[in-house]
Amino acid sequence: MTRLLEILISLAIVAVLFTVVGFLLPSSRHLENSVETNRKMTIVYDTLNSVRRFKDWNPAVAGDPKIKINLSGPETGVGAKVSWNSEEPALGNGSWTIANSVPGKSVAYAIEDVDRGTNKKSEFTFTPTGKGGRNIQITQSYSVDYGMNLLGRYSGLYIGEKMKVGLSSLSNMLATIPNLDYTVLGKDDPAMAPRLVDRPGENLLVLNAAVPLNQITIQTQMKTNIEWIKKNIAANGLEPAGPVRIITNEYGSQIYSFDVAQPVRKAGTDATTQLADLKLANNVELLYNPPGKIAMVPFKGHMSNLQNVRDALRAWAMTRGYETIDRPYETWKAGIDAGFAPGQEGEYEVVWAIK
Repeated sequence: MTRLLEILISLAIVAVLFTVVGFLLPSSRHLENSVETNRKMTIVYDTLNSVRRFKDWNPAVAGDPKIKINLSGPETGVGAKVSWNSEEPALGNGSWTIANSVPGKSVAYAIEDVDRGTNKKSEFTFTPTGKGGRNIQITQSYSVDYGMNLLGRYSGLYIGEKMKVGLSSLSNMLATIPNLDYTVLGKDDPAMAPRLVDRPGENLLVLNAAVPLNQITIQTQMKTNIEWIKKNIAANGLEPAGPVRIITNEYGSQIYSFDVAQPVRKAGTDATTQLADLKLANNVELLYNPPGKIAMVPFKGHMSNLQNVRDALRAWAMTRGYETIDRPYETWKAGIDAGFAPGQEGEYEVVWAIK
């Protein structure tokens, strides 16, 4: 009996201490944590001003491979919303919705989740830092009200660790994006900015090449491949269905490996009809691309700039949550010689298929 009484007294003391300490803990919390990245401001802001990459960095949806995630609202900016449903009690149901955004300055979210508390908000602010302001400090703040919920006040002791995990994951994810400012592509003309396009099915005659990284050698090989493809077009009763394109396989320090590809169709037929039973020679191959979605940006200039444009287009797609697949390519709308001319005569559409 004495032992039982001692246990009850101990439990009472613990309960009293729990209540007293709970009342002493703040009824609301505001926390801040920061991380630094060397990515461009454009990349940082655009990534967080969209919820398409939320699952790639935010611990709110981590740990359940069966979690159901839904995106709604606009593609970017105020109203863009990610919501989730999980059978894991620690995740449950919840959502993050962009409530406010200022280009190059901040993005604020309204939060609903299973964590205790109400009026939950998180804001990311961006500050140039480091030598010449080339790095960006990302500061995340989190605010929540607990009121008289003592369990909530205790749970507030662990919020900071969750924020650190999220910021670390965000920094690691940003590091995978090519560090190029793609906004310069459409700065003077919005029609020259990156965009998403639906590409119909298409047939290509393709001939591979790998040559030393010398512009004259590359130009000569491209034109030679085109002539071989033209001979196969004539031999099979085909006709061009668009400009010649160059598909990059590998752009190394000494060797450039590429395919010359010509969209084709049977004379007088729909270009999307898949071809078969062609008699091809001189290593020319037939390739069919099924319908799909592509990221595309127009570009005018010398062909030596195309590698940076490819990477900039990929960065644009990645910040918006699109995965680039296959190999990048360019349609040479003004022809091969124009692309190598000393002026800005080359005209292209730079393309990367997306998933």
